[in-house]
Amino acid sequence: MAKTTKAVKSAHAALDAAADAAKDAKRLSKTLPKKDAKKLRDLAAEAKDVSDAKKKKVERSPRKVEKKAVAAIDRLEKAAGKIEARLAAEADAAKKAAEKAAKAARKAAEKKAEAKSAEKDAKKAQKAETEQLALPAPVDAALPAPEPVAIPVAKPVVKRVAQPAATPGLSTLTVVELRAQARARGLSGYTRLTKAQLVDLLSV
Repeated sequence: MAKTTKAVKSAHAALDAAADAAKDAKRLSKTLPKKDAKKLRDLAAEAKDVSDAKKKKVERSPRKVEKKAVAAIDRLEKAAGKIEARLAAEADAAKKAAEKAAKAARKAAEKKAEAKSAEKDAKKAQKAETEQLALPAPVDAALPAPEPVAIPVAKPVVKRVAQPAATPGLSTLTVVELRAQARARGLSGYTRLTKAQLVDLLSV
């Protein structure tokens, strides 16, 4: 029995790795979007075909078979890495967009609540003003009070000088006569004076 060379062993290892990579890629494709899944399944099928190389071919060209298997594995890993990176970026962008939308929604809700509160306060103020206007006006405010009519009352200025002797004849007159004389002289405030005060007034 011919001894298995090191190159053949390496080729078989590469084929096994390609078969495992194809299985992993097929499993991953089930979790991906349709377009990405199809691309990964196609690459997995290629890797599976490579891994199914015939024994004679491996023994005849082990280096070539190994190279082909490694290339198939590399294509699968690169494609899977790109897809996962893109999906992660999209997920991150979607998360940020969702956070931004949620923040905008909160602000809009707060603004709406503030506007509603302001509208409610305005309605309350308008209602209070309407109720105030509907109240009957007070009677005092409706009818202006009559202005007081000032009646001047002149107080007689009686000069108290050393009491001179009464003018002869004045003391003999009656109060009515004394008032008539005061009126004739153009004096004022004599109507409420006593006889003695009238005599004093006319004696000045």
